[in-house]
Amino acid sequence: MMDYTNAVELHDITKRYGDFTAVRDINLAVPRGSIYGFLGPNGAGKTTTLRMILDIIKPTSGSLSVLGASSAMEVRQRIGYLPEEKGLYKKMKTWAVIAYFARLKGVGAREAKNRAYELLERYGLKEFSDKKVETLSKGMGQKVQVLASIAHQPEFVILDEPFSGLDPSNQQVMEEVISDLNKGGTTIVFSTHVMSHAERICDRILLIAKAEMVFDGTIPQAKALIPKMVNLSGVHDPATLRSLPGVASTEAAAGLPGSYDVCMTENADPQQLLRDCFRNDIELTAFNYHEPTLHDVFLHLVGEDAKVASFR
Repeated sequence: MMDYTNAVELHDITKRYGDFTAVRDINLAVPRGSIYGFLGPNGAGKTTTLRMILDIIKPTSGSLSVLGASSAMEVRQRIGYLPEEKGLYKKMKTWAVIAYFARLKGVGAREAKNRAYELLERYGLKEFSDKKVETLSKGMGQKVQVLASIAHQPEFVILDEPFSGLDPSNQQVMEEVISDLNKGGTTIVFSTHVMSHAERICDRILLIAKAEMVFDGTIPQAKALIPKMVNLSGVHDPATLRSLPGVASTEAAAGLPGSYDVCMTENADPQQLLRDCFRNDIELTAFNYHEPTLHDVFLHLVGEDAKVASFR
């Protein structure tokens, strides 16, 4: 087995189709054992990048490695993959579908069947184990396909839009599957245009827009890109407010007399601003601050293009 520090490394990866550039100059290292989110609006280049990692399509230029190998094909038995286009054999029994995909990855028949039943029980589908796939709901079918992609216990898993089409309950189960895999040491890369999933479970994220990488790093690093904003109401002395430590600028909130949006300096503490207001006799009727979200980060980095993304 090859030794590796990063499960995936991309060096100046570009993919062109004639005059159209689907992915441009992506440089990326996915640490072994991490959960890595590929985020961006539909059509940004996420799926193309994942398919290049898997050697389904070849990059136009650049180089990459997967689990220490120069091609995913060399280590395909150690990789799990959920494609964006979902599909199962509808006439097969649920357990048999999962066992079949495990067999394709080299798992023995008895072990494959045992794993199928164990996975179905663990993730709430035990009663459907002997039912045909065609009897399952769309959400159940998607869960089964995810389980089929991990039944061979891969070291590295790629999930392309795993939350798409799932109701909130099944989205939570999907997050549980990803978390459980990672606790067992599996490296996971998943793509999504729904920021909230990545914010809850990712160690690192890659933001892609218009075929280009616009951010690569941790969630705290991403949030640090957004200036802290506080809204204060009941302010009668804006000049004193502007003079307080940590205040970079103030702007009167439209249509709300005495309400100001305050942009704070880097590393400033909103709670300290509140204390300073009291010390300087600035009477407030409301003080509102919220931690920046990935939604905010993406709007900040991508602007108008972010409007086609989903931030549920």
